[in-house]
Amino acid sequence: MKKTSIIGGVLVWCAQVAVAQLEGLNLIKQGAELVQVSKQFTFTEGPAVDKKGNIFFTDQPNDKIWKYDTHGKLSLFMDKTGRSNGLYFDKKGNLIACADEKNEIWVINNGKKTSVLLDNIKGLKANGPNDLWIDAKGGIYFTDPYYQRDYWERKKTEITAQNVYYLPKGSKEAMLVDDNLKQPNGIVGTPDGQYLFVADIRDNKTYKYQINQDGTLTNRQLFVQQGSDGMVLDNQGNLYLTGKGVTIYNSQGTKLGNIPVPSNWVGNICFGGKDRKTLFITASESVYTLQMQVRGVE
Repeated sequence: MKKTSIIGGVLVWCAQVAVAQLEGLNLIKQGAELVQVSKQFTFTEGPAVDKKGNIFFTDQPNDKIWKYDTHGKLSLFMDKTGRSNGLYFDKKGNLIACADEKNEIWVINNGKKTSVLLDNIKGLKANGPNDLWIDAKGGIYFTDPYYQRDYWERKKTEITAQNVYYLPKGSKEAMLVDDNLKQPNGIVGTPDGQYLFVADIRDNKTYKYQINQDGTLTNRQLFVQQGSDGMVLDNQGNLYLTGKGVTIYNSQGTKLGNIPVPSNWVGNICFGGKDRKTLFITASESVYTLQMQVRGVE
């Protein structure tokens, strides 16, 4: 593992300034530095945390899921994952995966046995489920953008729009909840189940919705003029967006700062560790950690 202090140049200076500013807001642990855990991957994505605080993430082009445990040990969890992208744990400890090899949503149990939870949307092949969030009822919100994969035989979509869907628990039928986005990607909901955030990465916008009892969404509002590949919330209600580093906004949409990351692109983030105070960052070929004062929420 290495810290930003040996990366050098302007990046280190910018990172130190950014960290100092966020320390002043009681977000980052005093004296913490960005630590590169590994750089052995092709494109990392979809980090998710289990009940113990272990973090699982995908190396999507290589079709693998890796585990970063609470002791800092990195290990291969699973090979041949259906080209999994976004991940999230359900209440039973199953890993729910956006498996876009065949445009499906999978359940991966503790024994690594897989089953298909969703394989079509009203009889049509999904564009490519990308990221997801599970509510307290066990329902799944997921984004379905279209990114042409080199392992697909098809060259065009069956569903013309790129939408956001809700899959109620126990249902095989996904419910359309927003069809007015250019390319939805990152998604996360508040722990009280009242609000959902969705990033329209192509339009460089992130929206906030009110969640209704039946899972439908209302009162869509522009939250910030920034898109995102992935996102996470902390226990102060701050929203973390990814792309060029990690940008943090408070609950009112005011920008608090940016954490520079020495990779061309930050794909996704989550909080892990036993105390949920380790910010885990998937950034293209690398994964990083940063120790925080705030905690992640589920």
